[in-house]
Formats: sequence, structure tokens, C-alpha cells
Amino acid sequence: MQDREPQREREWRDREWMERALALTARSVGLASPNPCVGCVLVRPDPGGEQVVGEGWHEFDRKDHAEIAALQQAGSRAEGATAYVTLEPCSHRGRTGPCADALVAAGVSRVVAATLDPNPAVSGRGIAKLRAAGLKVEVGLLERAARRRNDAFARHIQTGLPLVEMKIASSLDGRIAAARSAPGSRSPVWITGEESRAEVHRMRHAADVLLTGIGTVLADDPLLTDRSGLRRRRPLLRAVLDSTLRLPPESRLARTANNDLVVFFTGAAEAAQRRLEAGGVRLVKLEPEGRGVPLLQALRYLGGEGFSSVLTEGGARLNAALLEQDLVDRLTIFYAPVILGADAIPMLRSASRAQTFIPACQHVTWRQYGRDAAFQALLRDPWTPAGCRDAEDLSAQAPSP
Repeated sequence: MQDREPQREREWRDREWMERALALTARSVGLASPNPCVGCVLVRPDPGGEQVVGEGWHEFDRKDHAEIAALQQAGSRAEGATAYVTLEPCSHRGRTGPCADALVAAGVSRVVAATLDPNPAVSGRGIAKLRAAGLKVEVGLLERAARRRNDAFARHIQTGLPLVEMKIASSLDGRIAAARSAPGSRSPVWITGEESRAEVHRMRHAADVLLTGIGTVLADDPLLTDRSGLRRRRPLLRAVLDSTLRLPPESRLARTANNDLVVFFTGAAEAAQRRLEAGGVRLVKLEPEGRGVPLLQALRYLGGEGFSSVLTEGGARLNAALLEQDLVDRLTIFYAPVILGADAIPMLRSASRAQTFIPACQHVTWRQYGRDAAFQALLRDPWTPAGCRDAEDLSAQAPSP
């Protein structure tokens, strides 16, 4: 029993420091993409217990990875410290040198990593390099929480596609808007409360792209902006699926275009194209594939441009099409305690077929925002496409000193 007490104390302390590293990743949100959000805490023994000697997080424009920022803060005190890092230290040279090498050079004695790098080309190599240099390395502490922070990075680095999160605001009976008594009226009627709407803006802040369909634009004339008030590295890209370019030049979207609005279309009159382009709207023509804009083509374009996450706020038709084509990675539904009735607009074009669209949900959570309840689940685990191995397998396969 006495032998187990120090081990339990060590496990408790490790968890405490990793939770602190995970909290630091929040400072990367909106600032790190297309790189991952990473936090690092350096802790060394102290006569009074343990002391944080350095901590850091990653911001793309600052270049330094979280480990480098923490080492710079720690200076010589990094020698003999334990590094708690939310993602495996990199082993390759990109815009900066390998973080694994920097940890070794600083004299860090132990590394606790929450999860391996999802990039199949490098996954496990940072761990192997640290162990080969004689460091004690552990992998997997609070792995699920660390992975959820970087689902978009994992999806993009392995497939070239952005992670797609579908957001829906719904009544209890699955309706997203009341029946339109005056078609073309652009007076929005909120279903959910202020707390839910504030959370949606935080979701927009975390996303690279906000995607909607032309039907929603014509019905509501939205701005589709990030009004969270939080810092972001690049503007939120507003994207519209509009096969024949019906977007009105006088719409709020078109009038506020400032290198942050892209419209995907398949065919339209040259005059319509010229009018929108003259207002600063970026037009991307895709190859027709049946009816409407080919969704996978649009997502491939966005991924190729370096956008790793897409938040969709569409109507019943777009929601159904994305689910039918298995293009949704994460689903978030805000339920308001109201009933809108059978004449109201359903969340899916064919609501009765919803069960056939949605695969088994993973990592389901429910949260309350004011009077509303938010359901969230993964429909696909972004960390497990072919080529991404399990953390425990890689941890076991990496060479020990």
C-alpha cells in the first residue's frame, strides 16, 4: 500500500499539469490554424514541491511551437524538468526546427505527451527521438481531451479535407424556422436564446470557414461574421453554395466582401459574374455533378487553400445533402424549449429519413446554454483514417533507451 501512494501522487500531479497544458491550448484557437493548437508546461522539482518554470502555446504567426516558447521562458531552469505537452513534440524541420531536439538540448529529463501527432508521415518519430536520447517518455494522458482540441488538424493533415461541423438551431420538434408567412421577408426570428448564440460565435471563431447555401442567404440576408470579439489570425472566410449565382450584389454579404467571401457556382451568365467580382466577391467555378454545387469539390478546394475547419449553418436542403453524402464530421444541435409545429421548416429536407443519414455517434455530450440544450457528437473520428495508428501501439513500438 505504501509503495502505491507515491505512484498515485505522481499520477495526480501529472494530470494536474496536463490539465494546465490543455488550458493553454485555448489561447491557440483562432491563431494557430492550419497548425495544431498546442500547449506546453515545464515543471521541475522544488524543495516546496514542484514549480512551473516555463509554459507556452502555439500561434502560427509567431512561428515558435509551444515547447520552444516554454523553453525560452524557462531558460537554464529547463534542465531536469518534465515537459507536459498536449501533442507529440515534432521531429521534423518545417518553418522551425524539431521541438524534440530542442527538449533534448535543454536537458529536459521527462516528457509527458497527451497524444501522438496524427500526421502518418511523422507520427511516433518525436517519441522515438526523445527515447533514443535517454528521456523518459509517456504518451496518452488526457488523450481524448487533447484530440478533441485538434480534430480539424487531424482531419486535414491526413485527408487534405477540412473537418466539417454542422450547426443547427432547432425547436424540440426538429424545426429550424417558423413557416414563412411572407416569402422574401428578411426579419430573422431567433429560436435559441442569447447564451446559445454567444456559443455559436465562439464556434465561428474556432472555424476557418463558415459555409451556407444560397437559399439561406436569400431568406435571411445574413452577415455570417465572427462577432465573438476574440483575436483571430485571418478573417473568417464566408462561403456560399450558389450554383447559378443568384447572390444579390446588394445583399449584406456582397456589400461587406473584403477578401473574405467566396461563392461556389457551376454556371452563370457572364454579366452576373462581373457584377459580383466587381464588388470583391471571389467566384470559384466547379464542375457540375448533378443538381446544385458539388459539395465534395467545394470542400477539396477549401482544404487545398489551407482551411482546416468548416462550420456549416445551412437550411434543410444543405443539411440533408451533407449528411446524405457522409461529409459531416461533427454535429452540434442547439435545442430550444419551443414547439413550432408541422408547418414549420424541418432541419432536414426529408426529416423522416434522418436515421438513414446519420451513422453511430461517438463522444456524445449535452450542455446547457441558458434555457437551451446543446447536443454534440462526432459522426466520424478524425484521428482514425488509414495510416493513423493507435497511440498505445506507437508508444509501445517506439524504441526505449
